[in-house]
Amino acid sequence: MTPPLDPREAWQPLPASAWNAELARHLLRRAGWAARPDEVARAVKDGLGNTLDRLFPATPPPLPRPVFLPLAETRKAEIRSLRRDTTDPEQRRIYEREERELERTSGVEISFKWLQAAADPTRSVYEKWFLFLTDVYVVSMEKVRSAELMFKHYDLLRVNGTGPAPALTKAVSRSAAMIRYLDLELSSKKAPNENFARELMELFTLGEGNYTENDIKQAARAFTGYRNGKDGFRQNDRDTSAKTVFGQTGPYLGDDVIDLIYQQPAAATFLPREMARFYLTDQALPHEFFAPLGEAWRTTGFNLRELCLRFFGSCAFYAPTFRANYIKSPIHFYLGLLQDLGLDVLPLQRTTLQPLRQMGQTFLLPPNVRGWVGGRLWINSSTLAARRQLAQTLCTPLDEDRLNADERLELVGARDAGHGRFTVDNERITSFTSLGATGMAERLCDYFLPVRVTPEYRSALTQFLGENRSNEAEVKARSATIAVLQSPEYQLC
Repeated sequence: MTPPLDPREAWQPLPASAWNAELARHLLRRAGWAARPDEVARAVKDGLGNTLDRLFPATPPPLPRPVFLPLAETRKAEIRSLRRDTTDPEQRRIYEREERELERTSGVEISFKWLQAAADPTRSVYEKWFLFLTDVYVVSMEKVRSAELMFKHYDLLRVNGTGPAPALTKAVSRSAAMIRYLDLELSSKKAPNENFARELMELFTLGEGNYTENDIKQAARAFTGYRNGKDGFRQNDRDTSAKTVFGQTGPYLGDDVIDLIYQQPAAATFLPREMARFYLTDQALPHEFFAPLGEAWRTTGFNLRELCLRFFGSCAFYAPTFRANYIKSPIHFYLGLLQDLGLDVLPLQRTTLQPLRQMGQTFLLPPNVRGWVGGRLWINSSTLAARRQLAQTLCTPLDEDRLNADERLELVGARDAGHGRFTVDNERITSFTSLGATGMAERLCDYFLPVRVTPEYRSALTQFLGENRSNEAEVKARSATIAVLQSPEYQLC
């Protein structure tokens, strides 16, 4: 793809005089999930710089530890003790099933906790940044098989997500989930495992072509002896002898290798390129396009918050080439629907987590170490049908009589926590019809859609909403809302 601007101009700050409601909507839809009118108005009033300072806080908001998680960990410890003490194969299988169910339930709770946090408009932008980091420093529940370790890994990304990238990378190398996911716990002085060293350079920091096979082999020796335990290392398995990495020789250990990595020219442009893939376009941009941004980032000591402020405040981010043409991921689509419709996360697996899986994105379960590729691959006949069904489900009043006892308890808990608007009910639709046909059409076109629709589109929608008897107004309003949310235009941001 040909860049829309000269690299020397692309990453310069957007002039204050250019900041307006249209660009504010672009920022909120791309850096977050949706552009709510109140948030757009606030962003325009505050200005771009103050808005970015607010959206990317120096101290990130914490994700509350799920209540069930420590209870599950206690019970799992009991189960493992009981399993060791029994010789009955059937009883061992019962214990194993219970442990798997505890992990599954814990994973579900983590997913809902995060979705509830991410749906909050005041923290959506940082939560999307966190989601981006999980797509760089990938781990998967499928292999880690511990909700506790997954939560700690995600907490590590969140806490370190605004500081120096080398510090984050070093923390990731000690993440118990990462150690398990990339087999660091199997790496010893006698038999170095290359998985982590390879992914560290290829997928976390440098990208292909910016290291040699010898760099991988030598770095793998530096990361031997890592384990999940109190002190984090098996000292007898650590290789403290000399290694040669990137042409430099010394008795390097893991942190030393990471320091050497961030001295390589490619380290300054790797993460910005990943950000462009995640936030701007699924079309590859030339490496040289990112050189000025990378150099500016290097001068900050690779500070991640400073990178965000420059990236999302740049002329490149607001270039027309990158506006209203990026396909929403399933998580983006779902959370955008919630914010556009003013809804809370419905804490039921079959109405929330199952649709996300059907659309192709399950939190805690990226497809492989490369994470989600995204872009046009999000859309096929099956996933598009799932998106349409989700839009219809959220726009249809919830029939609580069809819920089972466990689901009703989940609803009670959510309502007790202050969450209660789960679908578009009849009262909301009645209020919507009070805008009249023209007002409803304007709201649907201008509020929900990132693209400017044609006069013919707007006219047809207005005519559809206006041609009805009074007892059909609410039916037409609901149908039109669903149709707009199912449209190709709404899949974009």
